[in-house]
This record gives sequence, structure tokens and C-alpha cells, in this order.
Amino acid sequence: MKQRLITIANAAGVFVALLAIWQLVLWIFKVPPYMLPSPWAVARAVVARFPSLLNSFAITAAESAGGLIASIIVGVLVALFFAQSRWVRRMLYPYTILLQTVPIIAIAPLILMWIGAGTAAVALIAFIISLAPVIANTTQGLVSVDENLVNLFLMHNASRAQILFKLRLPHAVPSLFVGIRIASGIAVIGAVTGELYAGSSRVGEGGLGYSILYASSQLQTDYLFALVLAATVLGFSFFFVVMFLEWYSLHRWHESARAPETE
Repeated sequence: MKQRLITIANAAGVFVALLAIWQLVLWIFKVPPYMLPSPWAVARAVVARFPSLLNSFAITAAESAGGLIASIIVGVLVALFFAQSRWVRRMLYPYTILLQTVPIIAIAPLILMWIGAGTAAVALIAFIISLAPVIANTTQGLVSVDENLVNLFLMHNASRAQILFKLRLPHAVPSLFVGIRIASGIAVIGAVTGELYAGSSRVGEGGLGYSILYASSQLQTDYLFALVLAATVLGFSFFFVVMFLEWYSLHRWHESARAPETE
């Protein structure tokens, strides 16, 4: 408990130091507010625009969560398929890498044209950008089982399905959570990026990316920083939720989740 309090105190100290450096930069270089607002101005913008900020936060959270959950479901199914055959992996696995090189800014207008603006389009963009880490990490976990364990199952006449679901899949759970951790952050990035192009089907209503465009066009730099802060908080929230689920799922049987407790 004491160690956790020390960690929290250190994080709070770093945060305060960053705010102090931010304010010093404004004082020393006399940066105009429309270029870089003060921390106090950003805090005032959060309070003054809190209802609209919270609404945008909720919209982006729903879009990011939808894309992330879909990527987990599809990613696990694809990984299970890849685990069945080395030939299948050699033929199809390289194409999943292409998902990491897809220029979201380029395909976002196409998605907007195909399915229209709104939540569905943004969730689809978040899904595309967060799918590759789930497939890659889950596949690695499924195929990296010790051959001696596989042979042990075969000696007891286990079927392919039993080997897959009773050996390979439990072994792949830690790797799956690594992929989800990576995907949880980039799902938010994908949603915010998607909202820059397809963020709203109604004028004046949209998520954080849509609001960032509006604040930028109006030179409302303090509100723009508040929106960026909200997007950062959303990304951290997703990450810590996944970390908790990982600990809850693994701490009783896997050393990766027990290690922090024994240090």
C-alpha cells in the first residue's frame, strides 16, 4: 500500500512540474493565448464547456469501445483460424500486416462515402486500426505452445478442438491481453481521426474529433486543449480498464500478473 501511495505521489509531482514548466514558458516567451493558453485558461474552459465536453467524450468513448470490441471478436476468430494450419498462416497472415499500414486519413473519406457520416463510420475506422495487434498477438500466443504439451495431449487422444480450446487458447490469453492493451489506445486514435471526416450526422453534434475541428476553426485554443486532454483521459481509461481485466483474469495462475505483487 505504501509503495502505491509513493507511486501516486510521484505521478502527481511530475504532473505539477509539467504544469509549472508550461506556465513558465508562457511567462518567459510571452506566448499569446491564441497560440498556447495557460493551464488555468484550459481549466476554465473545461468547467465552462463541461456539458458539451462530456457529451463529446461519451460519443467518442462509445465509438472507440464499439470498434475495440469488434476488433477483439474478429481478431480472436481470425487467430483461431490461423492456428489451425501453418500453410494458412503463411498464405494469409502477411495480409493482416497490411492493416497496420492502412492510411486511415486516406480511407476515411471512402468510408464516409460508403456508409455515411456518424457513429457507424467512426466505429468502423476504430475497428480497422485496432484489429492488427489483436490478430498478431493472439496468433503468436496460440502457436507458441510447447510441443511437449501438445504431444502430451495427443498421447491422451485429444482432438484438434480439445487441443485448441483447452491448451492453445488458455496459453494465448496473456498474449491476447497484450494485443488488447495496444489496441485500446489506438482505437481512441482511430475514433478521433475518423471523427475529423465522418464524426457527425448532425450539425453541431459529434465526438471529440468533430469538436476539435470546430474549436480549431474558431481559434478557441483553450477549448481545443481541453478536448485533447479529454481524448488523453479516454485513452488512459481504456488502457487501465484493460489492465484491470488482465490482472483479474490472470493473477491467480499466470506469473505476468502476479509479478507486481511479489516485487
